[in-house]
Amino acid sequence: MVSTACTQNKEKEASMQNNNVLLEKWTGPYGGVPSFDKMNIQDIKPALEKGMGLNLEEIDAITNNADLPTFENTIVRMEKSGEVLDRVQKYYGIWSSNLSSPEFRKIQGEMAPILSEFHSKISQNKKLFERIKTVYESSLKNPLEADQQRTTQLIYERFAMDGAELNEEKKARYADINKELSTLYTNFSNNILADEENYVVYLTKNQLSGLSDSMIKAAAKTATDKGHEGEYAITNTRSSMDPFLTYSNERTLREKVWKNYYSRCDNGDQFDNNENIAKILKLRKERVALLGFDNYADWRLQNRMAKTPENAIALMDAVWPSAIARVKEEVADMQAVANKNNDNLTIAPWDYRYYAEKVRKEKYDLDSNEVKQYLQLDKLTQALFFVAGEVFNFKFTPVPDGTVPVFHKDVKVWEVTNKSTGEHIGLWYLDPFARQGKRSGAWATTYRDYSTFDGKKTVLGSNNSNFVKPAPGEAVLVSWDDATTFLHEFGHALHFFSSEVRYPMLNGGVRDYTEFQSQVLERWLSTDKVINQFLVHYKTGKAIPAALVAKIKKASTFNQGFSTTEYLASAIMDMKLHLADPANIDIDAFERETLAAMNMPKELVMRHRTPHFGHVFSGEGYATAYYGYMWADVLTADAAEAFQEAPGGFYDKELAAKMVKYLFAPRNSVDPAEAYRQFRGRDATIDALMRDRGFPVPEN
Repeated sequence: MVSTACTQNKEKEASMQNNNVLLEKWTGPYGGVPSFDKMNIQDIKPALEKGMGLNLEEIDAITNNADLPTFENTIVRMEKSGEVLDRVQKYYGIWSSNLSSPEFRKIQGEMAPILSEFHSKISQNKKLFERIKTVYESSLKNPLEADQQRTTQLIYERFAMDGAELNEEKKARYADINKELSTLYTNFSNNILADEENYVVYLTKNQLSGLSDSMIKAAAKTATDKGHEGEYAITNTRSSMDPFLTYSNERTLREKVWKNYYSRCDNGDQFDNNENIAKILKLRKERVALLGFDNYADWRLQNRMAKTPENAIALMDAVWPSAIARVKEEVADMQAVANKNNDNLTIAPWDYRYYAEKVRKEKYDLDSNEVKQYLQLDKLTQALFFVAGEVFNFKFTPVPDGTVPVFHKDVKVWEVTNKSTGEHIGLWYLDPFARQGKRSGAWATTYRDYSTFDGKKTVLGSNNSNFVKPAPGEAVLVSWDDATTFLHEFGHALHFFSSEVRYPMLNGGVRDYTEFQSQVLERWLSTDKVINQFLVHYKTGKAIPAALVAKIKKASTFNQGFSTTEYLASAIMDMKLHLADPANIDIDAFERETLAAMNMPKELVMRHRTPHFGHVFSGEGYATAYYGYMWADVLTADAAEAFQEAPGGFYDKELAAKMVKYLFAPRNSVDPAEAYRQFRGRDATIDALMRDRGFPVPEN
């Protein structure tokens, strides 16, 4: 009887796997596309389990090969392995970032430690590492082709950094730590999502003073969608909070919205993240100690451009004094406006955006709300395509609805081709709007990366935003900052589409370099060709007046104290947390004391307060690497000056081709510092960054 039941269960499991769309090879046009329209949450666990099993079988085939290790039978076979699991994880990522739900979060919690154990089985596979090491050491004596050498080096370094050379006892502890961390990261991330969903401020009609018509309509729609017909919802996300704090005349409500947002996961309840952070810091330190490192930052930065935490800190320390000095000037200007209006207050953090906007109007006669009338999401999307055509020679053509499966009706898809030859390059997916279950912020990702070693694979790239969805028939109007972010994330997408690498490993990035490609693209927003063609009034269709453009450019360094200080505070905090002794650490106290020692202005806070600093504690991508935005911005400001000096400006064909050739197409097949020298003829210095932000340039 038991035997029959077991047989039936196995047959049922086999049937589930045979009919599991998440495991299926991608078919259809454009080199095959994910079946987003058919994904079923019940398929996740069996698909992940099957994918992991197949991947481990592939690794066994490599390690059981009796032939001497070579690039072809070891490195190439590794690059080919895990294809099925990779497909499954693309669907998993959609549920995690774009379509999360209580049901998914339960599965995510169960699978996080299992996935961690699986990764440890590969990263700590002694026989596998011995083969990799043999190929690597052989390549040092008899070099391979340049991209093969780089691929081998990166794979060897990744395994070595992940403890492949530890003894068995230390390997076991290393794996256990990763398993514990995977659960903590999942909990941290889900707590942020919960606090964003749990705190909504509902307004009545008499509490809308100062808000624009489009914002009021969007807030009404959001409230209706949440079952609060006749009210107006301000959700606990940056895209909703930021404009409210900028324009609302209701100071008490501004304070409430501000406190909701900046106290996420710091409320002493079930979603509080302080204990999670303390555990993460302790485990990270213990794990790198197994490898002989004093702290997590030393371990993490060894293969980054900065190389050491001291170098990263030196850059931030060079900019910090100018940033907080500028904040002091900005606050003085705001306080003067408040005093002149007899507002009888001292500038507090929930006043900063509001009074900064008033100063902007007074100093530059520039009204951000007026500028928004010319920043329509649809037109900005066209601007992205224009820049991609002029600078990268790409053409974006809408794919008819229904041709390519999508995971939500809001997602639109475009085909990307070479403008000159018509050659297919890939597909671009855009998921623009905020919704329940979607993580906040903006990001870019790929569903398939470019490579040629195993047959040409074209790119499936995606941009994801959190714009507030407008009322039916209304235009989506965004701020200049949001428009800049839109270009920023598209820069990542162009980096994906520009790839000319042979091996998948080379599509990875060096964290303090990969933000360059996105940050540099922001510069095209304020070019005349974009402004004159795509910044048109959402009602009249008339181009933005030249006088308004002049005001925007004149005010380009306005509020740099605020934006630089809130960012740097987070980046410095990230580094200091990982350099500190985590034993008995009180996260809230550490944050307060560290900011006080830095002379953090009391009128603003870190861009990401520690309890909801998802970049650093939802995973390890940006841990001790949040400084990377500024490191990359040193390159960005320097490269922007190269374009400013070029005969054709930002549309100079020769310089654009050089940028694509050296800084976009190679991805990680060339050391980033060397790639930048090939583009610019020298290393970048901090001078251009300081000029760009309107700060004094250091003498040395």
